Amino acid sequence: MPDTRLSACEQACRQFVEQAAITDVAHDIHHIERVVTVAKKIAQVEGAELAVIVPAAWLHDCVSLPKNHPDRAKASTMAADKAIGFLSEIGYSSSYFDAIHHAIRAHSFSANVAPDTLEAKIVQDADRLDALGAIGIARCLQVSGALGRTLYSLDDPFCEHREPDDSAFSVDHFYRKLFHIANTLHTDAARKEGKLREQSMHAFLDQLAEEIE
Repeated sequence: MPDTRLSACEQACRQFVEQAAITDVAHDIHHIERVVTVAKKIAQVEGAELAVIVPAAWLHDCVSLPKNHPDRAKASTMAADKAIGFLSEIGYSSSYFDAIHHAIRAHSFSANVAPDTLEAKIVQDADRLDALGAIGIARCLQVSGALGRTLYSLDDPFCEHREPDDSAFSVDHFYRKLFHIANTLHTDAARKEGKLREQSMHAFLDQLAEEIE
C-alpha cells in the first residue's frame, strides 16, 4: 500500500479514536500512540505488513471496557467489529479486513484468542509491552486507583507466603500477571525489550521494599 494512503488512514484512525468514549483510564490516546509506535518498529524488523499493523494498532482499543466490566472479555471483538465498520466507511481496502479484525480481536488478554498471523502477534506484543517498564508501573497504579485497590498488603507486601490477590492489592498484580508477560511475547525484538522493562519493575519493587520495611 502506498505511503500516502497509509498516512491518510492513520490520520483518520487518530481522529476516530480521539472521538471515541474511552472508559478505561489506562487505554487512552497516549496508550494507543505508544502501541502504534512500538508495533511499527517491530513490523519493520520482522518484515510484517504495515497495511494490517497500522490500522489494527490504532483501532485495537476503539472499544475499551473497564477491568471490572462484566463484558470485558468481549471488548476486543467489539473493537474489531467497530474498526472494520469504520475502515469500510473510509474506503480502506477490504482485502486487509480479515487480518485486521483478527489482530484486534487477538490482542487482548481477556479474550484469550491466540494470534495466528505475524501481524496479530506484533500488535499483541506491542500492546503487552505497554504493560511493562515505567509506563507499565504507572498504568498499573492508575487502574488500581480507579478501582480502589490498596497499594500493598501490610502482612505480606510482596506475596512471599501467599497467592497474589490483585483484586485487593496493586503490587500483587506484578506477581499475578505483569512478571509473566515477557515470556508470552512472540517476536525477538519484543522479548528483548520486555526483559529490559521487567528489570526496571523489579528495581521499583526493591526500592519500595526499602521504603516500607
